[in-house]
Amino acid sequence: MTNLHGKRIVLGITGGIAAYKSAAIASRLVQSGAMVDVVLTESAQKFITPLTFQSLTHRRVFTDIFDIPPAENIPHIELSHQIDLLLIAPATANTIAKMAHGQADNLLTAIALATDKPILIAPAMETDMWEHPATRRNIATLTEWGVAQVGPAAGRLASGRMGRGRMAEPDEIVDAARQVLAKNGDMVGMRVVVTAGGTREPIDPVRYITNRSGGKMGHALAEVARDRGAQVTLVTTAGLPAPSGVSVVRVNTAAEMADAVLTAIPESDALVMAAAVADYRPAEIAPQKIKKGDGGLTLSLVRTPDILQLVAKYRAETGFPRKVVGFAAETTDVRRNAQEKLARKRLDWIAANDVSRTDAGFGVETNQVTLFGADGSVVELPLMSKTAVAAEIWNRVAGK
Repeated sequence: MTNLHGKRIVLGITGGIAAYKSAAIASRLVQSGAMVDVVLTESAQKFITPLTFQSLTHRRVFTDIFDIPPAENIPHIELSHQIDLLLIAPATANTIAKMAHGQADNLLTAIALATDKPILIAPAMETDMWEHPATRRNIATLTEWGVAQVGPAAGRLASGRMGRGRMAEPDEIVDAARQVLAKNGDMVGMRVVVTAGGTREPIDPVRYITNRSGGKMGHALAEVARDRGAQVTLVTTAGLPAPSGVSVVRVNTAAEMADAVLTAIPESDALVMAAAVADYRPAEIAPQKIKKGDGGLTLSLVRTPDILQLVAKYRAETGFPRKVVGFAAETTDVRRNAQEKLARKRLDWIAANDVSRTDAGFGVETNQVTLFGADGSVVELPLMSKTAVAAEIWNRVAGK
């Protein structure tokens, strides 16, 4: 689950060709567990029909400020007070101008004027309209009032020209909605550091030693913490897209990750070490590609920095990070190995999982972990999405 689950969102759609993308936005919001009420302006209905959104949301679609069924409240009053977020995508230059000047001549602009809930707009228009001084002034006014904005992007426009004004993509808009809602999260004010992925220890310029970790668990931890309002630094080796709203530090080796972690943890509230850090690296890196010979190849390996031991030493001296969570990816004796690591690394919790399973651990969307606490507590979680596992871990860090 994300922070969209259970939230009520009004999705306002105005009259631009980008309205076709709004169907994907509605679908993604519903799939995330949000209750979505769609408001279409008269112009928007020239591009896409109410039936499309009724089919996607399974809810009534609002089109007319004067369409008030018997025994119902006035729509713009009802919707403006009962929602968690007003999202307008696309937001045309015309609607942006109306909002900036307090006009309320249709249902959508009336909701925007009446609500005290967060507003997010996704502008979409031709470049000349976007760059016009009037639009720039209107955007500045809305920003001053606290209206959040995602996009526009540069690209091919409806006219066939290239330029800025293209509406952001649906996934980016939904991600921005999550960030807006995060401002009321239960981890607001917390600074957390997360590591992700498997480190890569070079043998020569083209080869390296690594493991099967793809970074999905660490990235899920970063996104969930962000959605709950935390300031997040993600130290990652993974090639996954950088989560928006997260400070991302890209590294490769265990030594680079150690340096990045020690740089990030001062004054931090929590560190979650989800990365699979190599225990050994080649003693020497060949300056050129090693050519294949007739015989075998022997590599001399040496230990890499033990990041959690370094963190434990820093924590003993400074008190930071306030909480530390480790991971134990095991194939045998999961409980014993995890509890031994918990004590040796002086952790607050450790999340242990059996990575020999095909439905948990590396390379899949699900995980099954057992959380061991320094206080002796043991919580066995069922098989669940990595996002859900991340939420359970942050619940403990945040004292839930």
